[in-house]
Amino acid sequence: MPENEYAEVMRVAERHAREWLASIAERPIAARAGVDEVKDALGRELADEGQDAAAVIERLATAIEPGLIAMASPRFYGFVIGGTYPAALAADWLVSAWDQNTGSRTPTPGAAAVEELAAAWLLDLLGLPERSGVGFVTGATMANFSGLLAARGSVLRSAGWDVERDGLQGAPRIRFLAGDAVHSSVVVAGRMAGLGPPRTVGADAQGSIDVDGLAAALGEHDGPAIVALQAGDVHSGAFDDFAGAIAVAHEAGAWVHVDGAFGLWAGASPSLRRLVAGYEAADSWATDAHKTLNVPYDSGVAIVADERAMAAALAIHAAYLPEVGAAAEPYDHTPELSRRARGIPVWATLRALGRHGVAELVDGLVASARGLAEGFAATRGLEVLNEVVFTQVCVAAEDDALTLALADRLREDGVAWASPSRWRGRAIVRFSVSNRGTDAAAVERTISAVRSALAAVRGAPVPSSTE
Repeated sequence: MPENEYAEVMRVAERHAREWLASIAERPIAARAGVDEVKDALGRELADEGQDAAAVIERLATAIEPGLIAMASPRFYGFVIGGTYPAALAADWLVSAWDQNTGSRTPTPGAAAVEELAAAWLLDLLGLPERSGVGFVTGATMANFSGLLAARGSVLRSAGWDVERDGLQGAPRIRFLAGDAVHSSVVVAGRMAGLGPPRTVGADAQGSIDVDGLAAALGEHDGPAIVALQAGDVHSGAFDDFAGAIAVAHEAGAWVHVDGAFGLWAGASPSLRRLVAGYEAADSWATDAHKTLNVPYDSGVAIVADERAMAAALAIHAAYLPEVGAAAEPYDHTPELSRRARGIPVWATLRALGRHGVAELVDGLVASARGLAEGFAATRGLEVLNEVVFTQVCVAAEDDALTLALADRLREDGVAWASPSRWRGRAIVRFSVSNRGTDAAAVERTISAVRSALAAVRGAPVPSSTE
């Protein structure tokens, strides 16, 4: 390699990264250019001859920037996406520079050591069984998939069938059950695992599973069963009754999986831990560090209490791989053999924040969600539809057309961004508070932006309060 071949190209990349980060707080949130415009700026044809690396990165950054959305803005509420802590971003850059395939402990002991510490700290922080297997995957869908694969193998082994050896064809049918508000990532994970979509057993008005309905469904038939519970409904933020549902499920011999993409982190806060009371008795859990913990994409986490069940479902064996030792290998806990060391930014964030810092982060997100709800409730013509127990706030105007127009106008104005959706038969605008930067000032600017947008779509000023 030529000496210092990375120096200039990295300087260009760092300059553009710094400019982007400096612009996040105040730039309009929506992208200013569409896909075709960005393609035109990049150049649509592959040239015969190559180009200097620094020039390539300069062109890439300049062309793509107008087509980027400011997802890290403290006033972006469109999806459950956090910002990025400095330590997490810097660690992520190093992960790319080190370029380690973190499949095995033997060739990459440094990366494995960091990920094993991150895993142990996560289990301790969330109050989950300390001997659980932990896998760092791409996101909540793959975390749910990993948990369901472990569940599938375990319940079928209990029924006398080895799915890892004999496959699914001819296996006993697995009943897959969930509440009515089950998230789409669990549905698709179940489909990929060969379980099909879950049978829903009812839910209350906020989306928490109907425990009596679950008990009735489990009592209809014997045989292997998997129950998916939820920590944080994507609309209301509601949590299932873990103690009640897990007791019912385990009494019936079912495996319990918890989808906690953003809500699992309530377990890290002493003031919010009541929301997940009893969840430690489940069999597997899924979460996303790039949501509540504010780690860059991609950073899903799959956790299985019985590490052997996780390894039985996911482990890879080949003659060219190191012999299995006493300690579990990283590839025992993920569906991938080749992957980047995505647990390192998680370690860096946990080390930078500490136990108290993570609790303050989670508590702050909830406080900001409550602040938004209070401001929206005090705005004439807006209704907050959910009980704000965590970080989700759903609002609606008096009719669906006005609600959807409000969401469109917010995106056009660029100060705040929230997602239109449907919940309980109504069009809504959903605010997901996930960014560490969403402080009291960001909340006030958001409330003001919503009131201005509502006034604009009405064509008349809107009073700031119901009083």
